[in-house]
Amino acid sequence: MDKIIIKNLTTECIIGVNGWERENTQKIYINLTIYVDTKKAGENDDLSMSINYFTLASKVKLHAEKAKRLTVEALAEDIAKLCLEEEKALKVKVSVDKPDIIKFVDSVGVKITRTKEDYQDSD
Repeated sequence: MDKIIIKNLTTECIIGVNGWERENTQKIYINLTIYVDTKKAGENDDLSMSINYFTLASKVKLHAEKAKRLTVEALAEDIAKLCLEEEKALKVKVSVDKPDIIKFVDSVGVKITRTKEDYQDSD
């Protein structure tokens, strides 16, 4: 299975359960692996046969900046759903990391894997 990879999408957003986290934006890193068949796009040199990673990354960034989620788990679910709205996306791996939130660790976060089937009942 082919993959489109978006590494270390960096943005700032309101995320967290503590009062100070609800008042100030924090830096987060988002990593995506979108499973998609890129064979036709590669053979025909035609982006319309794949997923436009610039467009998708922009949508993810905008959503993260506006969502104001309490948990990285909820934000990761939002992002997985957003990615799987892409017609050609079959599966997605999403990680959301909050760097420097705990002084003695580099970052904390969550990594999830979802398919379109995971959201069929929620529509």
